Amino acid sequence: MKALARWCAVVALGAAMLGTAALAQSPASASSRPWWKGAVIYEIYPRSFQDSNGDGVGDINGITSRLDYLKSLGVDAIWLTPIYPSPQVDFGYDISNYDSIDPQYGTLQDFDHLVAEAKKRNIRIIMDLVLNHTSDKHPWFQESESSRNNPKRDWYIWRDGKGPGQPPNNWQSVFGHSAWQYDAKTKQWYYHKFYIQQPDLNWRNPAVRKAMYDVERFWIRRGVAGFRLDAITTLYEDPKLRDEGIVRDTSGKPVINAFGDPKLDDTRTNNLPQIHDVLRQLRKVADSYVGRHVVLIGETYVSSIADLRAMYGSHEDELELPMDMQVGFINKLDVNLFRRRLNEVETDIDGNEPLLIFDNHDNPRWDRYGDGVHNQDIGRVLATVLFASRGTALFYYGDEVGMVTTPPTRKADVRDPVGIVGWPKDKGRDGERTPMQWSAGANAGFSSPNAKTWLPIPPSYQTANVAVEEDKPASILTWYKELIRLKHTDAALHTGRQVMLNVNDPNVLSWLRIAPDGEAVVVACNFTAQPRKTSFDLESYGVRGKQLERLLETPGAQAPSSLTDVELPPFGVYVGRVK
Repeated sequence: MKALARWCAVVALGAAMLGTAALAQSPASASSRPWWKGAVIYEIYPRSFQDSNGDGVGDINGITSRLDYLKSLGVDAIWLTPIYPSPQVDFGYDISNYDSIDPQYGTLQDFDHLVAEAKKRNIRIIMDLVLNHTSDKHPWFQESESSRNNPKRDWYIWRDGKGPGQPPNNWQSVFGHSAWQYDAKTKQWYYHKFYIQQPDLNWRNPAVRKAMYDVERFWIRRGVAGFRLDAITTLYEDPKLRDEGIVRDTSGKPVINAFGDPKLDDTRTNNLPQIHDVLRQLRKVADSYVGRHVVLIGETYVSSIADLRAMYGSHEDELELPMDMQVGFINKLDVNLFRRRLNEVETDIDGNEPLLIFDNHDNPRWDRYGDGVHNQDIGRVLATVLFASRGTALFYYGDEVGMVTTPPTRKADVRDPVGIVGWPKDKGRDGERTPMQWSAGANAGFSSPNAKTWLPIPPSYQTANVAVEEDKPASILTWYKELIRLKHTDAALHTGRQVMLNVNDPNVLSWLRIAPDGEAVVVACNFTAQPRKTSFDLESYGVRGKQLERLLETPGAQAPSSLTDVELPPFGVYVGRVK
């Protein structure tokens, strides 16, 4: 208890000193940089963030009511997953109208109010733009399926089958089974990379491209600061409809996925070169709004750093921020792999801005890295990698209070169609979409006490919530706030280049951030459950100092005074300025 009390006092003193010292170091060039460089972006799943009307579903006015919290957290922008009108088969990713708001979330006026109130707090709004497919209830598709000679027939991908009852080829839906759905009325099959109710648009049709660029313009005029481009690598398919290869194990047997299907290599339906033409045009539309710095973020699940680098195009004429899944989705605390991939992000993407991410609405939360004993400290390690590395950082609502993945325990409770089809091997994505944990009160402060929330409130809400953590110096929420503040205000952590240190150390991941003016910060993260010692020799990097000034460290740790005396507790973290 005494150690904790001493640590609390140090945090309070450090925070007070940081308020003046760190601000004095804020980069002078920050105002000339695009706002998204070095920014902190917060993903909100609107159904689960804050319910304002007691129906158990989060909404736009609920988000607006929490803007002061988001400002206190230090976020620069919020990314909203789809809030367009939708039958909600895929909870908004099946869009039936791109130019409006789903009534369960609010109105266009509510959205305008959110944009205006966020702007007052210097928070920008990023919309999710779903370009690959629409809902089967969208008027475009309803026209397309009405007859073979309808003018919009070619807005989607219709083909004859190989034979009676046989789809055109072996392509599969991401959500299980064939990617082709037969239409008895017109006696053809339509292609759907995702759900049956999400028919793919035909991006080889110029009319489709024009319509979607117009959607982009509609929301920019409405005040949004950027777009997260959903499933952007799947816009095009092989025009010859050739079968995809079957993935086989070392014995030559087909690998079977959670849906019971042979796993395919997706070479005919993913990351085809034509997507880059679309990205360049989306960039031109965004850049036509002079002075706005409209950012394009890509959902880019790619297999190599070369593929990631290609998404930036030439001089950011495509995506400014393709999501780097190479680092955050390693899914195990492997020091060497983290070190290699962080180094690749620094050296192999032509100097572009990295966008690191560890989880989102489609993947289990950060606790998948946990060992069940040191989860809080492991959470601090992951947050440190996210915010103290060079680049823009994207994190998911609730991570900052330690919300954990809470999957359904019975198939009858599953809401996500992925889990309904894949149960029990794949329980779906409900576990990472549970309501935000604001307090230990009824319904975790997410909705009114008597409401039936759209997903159950996890048991962890009583201890992992904003109200409990916001005044505790040792909480994960305080850790997030301190890291985000340092990322914004410390010159080295905001704009400095990054060099990996002690590259042969199998236990401690460490790196150096060097500001343009030479200021240097060392970051060290213990990736093991045992105490570790490390030291640093920085002269070869032009850093002459030998002493360390503490910026942030794991609660209860002993702050080192020199570069040769860094001791880290199990899964401990130290961030210090070289003096």
